[in-house]
Formats: sequence, C-alpha cells, structure tokens
Amino acid sequence: MRLVLDTNIYCDYAEGIPAVVDTLADYGSQIYLPVVVVAELSFGFMKGTRSRENEDRLQDTIEQLDIEIISIDRDVARKYAVIYLGLVQVGKKIPINDVWIAACCMHLGGTLYTRDRHFDAIAGLDLLSMNLH
Repeated sequence: MRLVLDTNIYCDYAEGIPAVVDTLADYGSQIYLPVVVVAELSFGFMKGTRSRENEDRLQDTIEQLDIEIISIDRDVARKYAVIYLGLVQVGKKIPINDVWIAACCMHLGGTLYTRDRHFDAIAGLDLLSMNLH
C-alpha cells in the first residue's frame, strides 16, 4: 500500500500514538509525505521553542521509515485543479492545503492516512481514517 501521511498522522506518529505506529508498521511498505505536509510541519516547528529538535526528528523519521517526499509538479497541479473545481461545484470547502495534499495523494495513486473527515468530500480519494476517540 502506498500510504500518504497527513500532517496530523505524522504528529501522532512522532508522539508515539500506538494505533498510528502499529498502522504504519502493518500497512506502510511505501510511505510518502506531500511537500505541503512538510511545509505545514516546518511552520509549526518554527512557531515553537524546539524548532531544530523537531526538524531533526522529522529528518530522522524520513530516513528511518524510508519516506519519499511527493513534490508538486504540473501533473499534481492539474489534479489539484480538478479536485478544487469538483469541490466548488458541489459547494464544499476544505482547507486549501488539504486540496494540495489530496492532489499529491491521488496523483501518486496512494491511500491518504488522516484524522480529518473533510477529506471525505473529495470524490475518488482513497482514505485510511484514524479516529482517536
């Protein structure tokens, strides 16, 4: 399974949430992070007091789990446009970064691992949802 991690799933993994750690061990033969997730994480790290430590931990995780970064190219940009237009046409709004994350995932043909339910609004997006409650 090509498992694409949403920002909240990386954070749960970094915190050692057992269900997330186990899921990555069970299903994460190929793990990916959209560059948008890396940007969101970096922003969060910069706002905090342990920026360097968190950046180092992210890099260590990328290396240990052999995570591939999904870049945004013209094909991903086109997938973004298709997704965004589809959402507009049905009157659904989700955070714009999440449209990019979905576009990266769909371009790759991956399964998005997330806790965010608003991804359900994106037709054709393969989801693995995590519910911590």
